[in-house]
Amino acid sequence: MCAPVSKVPLERHLRQLSLDLLGRPPTYEEYQAARAKGQVTVEDVRALMNKEEFYTRVRAYHRALLWSNVSNSVFNNGNSRLSGTGSATDAMSLRGNSSRPLRGANGQTCDNAIAQDVCSARQDPHVDPALPSTAAACAAERYDERGVPMPVSWDYDTNFYTCTRLDRDASGAAIPGVTSCETAIANKPSLDSIRYFCDMRLVGSTLVPHECKPRTLTLAAVVDAADNNRVVAYADASSRLDRCGLKLTQRRTGGVEIKGAYEPQRGCVHREGYVTRPAPFWSAGSPDVKVCAIEAQTRLANPWTLEPCTTARFNGDRSCGCGEGMRRCEAPNGSTHTARIEAISEEPELIAESVVRRDEPYFNILTTRRSFLNGPLSELYRDPQQAVGVLSVTAPAEPAVLPNLPFAQVDTWKEYVRDPEHSGVLTTPSFLYRFPTQRARVNHFYAAFLCKSFAPPDNARQPAAEDACNRENNLAKRCGCNYCHATIEPTGAHWGRYAERAALFLQPEQFPRYDPKCRDCALSGNTTCGGECGQYVMQAYDGDGANSLGLLKTYLYRTADEEKNIESGPALLAQRMLQTGDLERCAVRRVWQEFLGRPMSAEEQRMYLQPLADDFARDGHRFKALIERVVMSDAYRRID
Repeated sequence: MCAPVSKVPLERHLRQLSLDLLGRPPTYEEYQAARAKGQVTVEDVRALMNKEEFYTRVRAYHRALLWSNVSNSVFNNGNSRLSGTGSATDAMSLRGNSSRPLRGANGQTCDNAIAQDVCSARQDPHVDPALPSTAAACAAERYDERGVPMPVSWDYDTNFYTCTRLDRDASGAAIPGVTSCETAIANKPSLDSIRYFCDMRLVGSTLVPHECKPRTLTLAAVVDAADNNRVVAYADASSRLDRCGLKLTQRRTGGVEIKGAYEPQRGCVHREGYVTRPAPFWSAGSPDVKVCAIEAQTRLANPWTLEPCTTARFNGDRSCGCGEGMRRCEAPNGSTHTARIEAISEEPELIAESVVRRDEPYFNILTTRRSFLNGPLSELYRDPQQAVGVLSVTAPAEPAVLPNLPFAQVDTWKEYVRDPEHSGVLTTPSFLYRFPTQRARVNHFYAAFLCKSFAPPDNARQPAAEDACNRENNLAKRCGCNYCHATIEPTGAHWGRYAERAALFLQPEQFPRYDPKCRDCALSGNTTCGGECGQYVMQAYDGDGANSLGLLKTYLYRTADEEKNIESGPALLAQRMLQTGDLERCAVRRVWQEFLGRPMSAEEQRMYLQPLADDFARDGHRFKALIERVVMSDAYRRID
């Protein structure tokens, strides 16, 4: 006869429950109420699970289950992040790597002192042309024929030049009256020979004349006899640095200049002026801000080359800019990216919480189309230009369905219904980015919801090196690999309509199963096909591949039955797994470990696993009911 189970005292049981369900110890009043009744009842457990603290624990449980934090899964190189405050002395601009194609050198901004649309000042009047005298002439100087901002000033790049102040003598004392290049030359006429390399540079907030000489000592001065023997360049046999000026160099292809495509001049920083614009989208409603004229542009395409401004290339094209409301760019402090990542990470937790809160069948978390968004997600989904080059996300519903929230409302979440292809947490950007390939997605689904892992059987054998099946490209058939991949490949196909390393849904209308244009490109050796066929088979590595050129990659090696997985999506996978009982048993295992702090022992599996799974099914797969049964079990209350 078995000895009776020793159960924890009432106070310890209540404390255990409160910590597990609410994440805090009981209050004095809760202790008193339990003592008055002499026990913790099912009604007490249900009351605890109706408190808001319980739903906070539910979110935390699913955060750990889903690995929903994508902060380390989405790489942001900062190339679209603005610098500057937008104040009178600090215009917003792209100053990282992007500033090289925009202005000629990394880390550069525009000219904060010269308005792009007002021709009333020169930074270097001693070498620049006279100021335009009419509005039309001003516009022609400050913008090209298609309205792209042109430089209003220039500086020598100190990566190539060493610039020395001309308003100081050898001892460092100020030279009276020397405040410009003209006065420096008047004070010392010999400086006229380097007039073009006299650069007015900011020291603090004051422009000061400097003489700039190449850092490379082998570069000798090149003088122009027709220009009073002034230095116009520095050069040696292999390198040349020409004088800087306001004119930009146009890119050449085959010796022909490409209108609107500009090359940075080596050794020069070309600065456009500033403009004033309404506050950007992340701080809408704030006062107007000062923005560099290049970044203030809103074009959808380069007006000369017609290259798009809605892709990651925008931040290296002088004609693109940050778009309407500066939505293509990010806040200077990185807060926009952080807010998006936090929202993406939180979305699946809210889906899971909503299922538990409404006491719906728990596995609705795998199939429901219901979701939630806040300001950052509303902006991201409604404007595909946001986070371009950082996030690739298909809006989960039509704009009319998406709640319209301003970006700043990070703590306001609104419910909506996603398009039919969506399936619970399994198609959220969080899941798709956290598990970036079909194989990773099915692997985590198996681990999280079926409590299974992929491993070869104990009797698996390593094939001989000369075995032809070692060279099989289809992993579901390759020797050794097929132990796992015979399941992974067709199961992963449930995510076949979701691009890898992105959260893009490959719409059948836009990405048909087969694209003859891609096949024609592949057969002609053009494997890029203008960038339009990245999702298609463009190279053949075996007979199947040769017969599949132009086929959407996810269909490669799939049988007719397996193709149904692609078209039906993850919802079909969840429905199939419900029929096996594995979902119920895994949920029992996970809740058990969460509340008892350890996996089930072999004896506990024999005693509790299937009965709890059966009860879970009979209770309509309600998560609260499963928790209730676990925490009211003898095992939970037993003194170990």
